[in-house]
Amino acid sequence: MVRIYGLLALFHAYAGWRLLPDLASFGTGAVATMAAWLVLSAVLLPQGFFARRAQHRILADGLVWAGSIAMGSFSSLFVLTVLRDVFLLGIAALELWFPNPAALAQFHAWSAVLVPVLAAGLTLVGFFNARRRAVVRMVDVSIAGLPYALNGFTIAQISDIHVGPTIRRRYVDAIVDAVNALEADMIAITGDLVDGSVAQLATHTAPLARLTSRHGSYFVTGNHEYYSGVAGWVMELRRLGMCVLMNEHVVLEHEGESVVVAGVTDFGAHHFDESHRSDPAAALAGAPRDALRLLLAHQPRSAVLAEAAGFHLQLSGHTHGGQFWPWNFFVRMQQPFTSGLRRLGGLWVYTSRGTGYWGPPKRVGAPSEITHLRLVPA
Repeated sequence: MVRIYGLLALFHAYAGWRLLPDLASFGTGAVATMAAWLVLSAVLLPQGFFARRAQHRILADGLVWAGSIAMGSFSSLFVLTVLRDVFLLGIAALELWFPNPAALAQFHAWSAVLVPVLAAGLTLVGFFNARRRAVVRMVDVSIAGLPYALNGFTIAQISDIHVGPTIRRRYVDAIVDAVNALEADMIAITGDLVDGSVAQLATHTAPLARLTSRHGSYFVTGNHEYYSGVAGWVMELRRLGMCVLMNEHVVLEHEGESVVVAGVTDFGAHHFDESHRSDPAAALAGAPRDALRLLLAHQPRSAVLAEAAGFHLQLSGHTHGGQFWPWNFFVRMQQPFTSGLRRLGGLWVYTSRGTGYWGPPKRVGAPSEITHLRLVPA
């Protein structure tokens, strides 16, 4: 914890060192405001992680809210400060050839103002995007040789809601209402539903019992279920009426045709429990060979093994689509797919940007979604 506080203090000190001297051109008020922002951010930001352990619930929730917002705003401030420094280096190099001290000083001053203004703007826009109910995204998936009876088979997918300190029952209720309105043939929940224990969050996940579809609701674990007590959540979600698939499958009968719905544990589940090692081939064992094969897998990284096992379609989440700029560029370093419908050999992979958010209540350039997938013939 000391190391984390030290690192955060260092990052805030860097931003202050790079911005405060140039803000002096606008008077002591500008400097004092920026300095106060940085001090407050450095104090509040760690609370987004640690305050939830506090005994007093209302105080803990308030600190988590403040810390999460501080996390989002400082993330943008820090990145923009670094980008500003890159620009300043480029301009300094040009100054060697075309010296203009007055213009350079003016750019230093105005860019120092632009950084916090842009950071504040991104935080406000991102907050609105994150807190509104996710929009419904319609996606057609073309399946070669799709039986006539399965033409138009629909799946409502929700993922990465992250019910926790800032996402509560009201937020979940709105999602459930929107999903039920789709009247889908089945509902898929692809992990990272919660950030907290059953004891803390059962009241807030209770609306999920209202989910309705022709063939029911199917759930697979994400990494955050393992952080939150996976055994307790598996029991609770089954109590709420969901079918939790852990390297196993069920066979749905739809208009005389079979649909294999398989689910795997999170890609990294074996780090918590070796018996939970994710295994798409095991999930398909004993399934009808001539049926449509659908896999629910929290992380897109499961796609390589899913394609080898012979699945037609994999539904995933985990990435949040990057959630907000510029982290959408870094997700690609860990996952093969960031968002949307992609092809891997004979497998279609759909990666949801998530229906909630994690950490900062902030979404910029990666809107949350409730996905309505429809199977159509290729």
